[in-house]
Amino acid sequence: MNFGIELRRGQFEIALDGKAIGTIDNKETVEVSIDPGQHTLRIRHGRYSSRDRAFDVADGEVAEFRCHGVRYWPVWLASFAKSDLAIVLSSE
Repeated sequence: MNFGIELRRGQFEIALDGKAIGTIDNKETVEVSIDPGQHTLRIRHGRYSSRDRAFDVADGEVAEFRCHGVRYWPVWLASFAKSDLAIVLSSE
């Protein structure tokens, strides 16, 4: 049996290369134009955040990511001590 919970809901801050570039709400999609090259993406909600996600994007290419709060209680519990476990950021 699997048991899932959602740690955080609401508005998340989007940071690209260490700079805030906008926010995203639950079940929302955001499109942002960026220059080709290597970038780092991080999602934050209060003191909780995702881990940094490095990615490369070529000219005309689209990079897609999905984020959500932790869904499994052991990781949820660990996120109180290590806040970058609280939000999961994955590439599509």
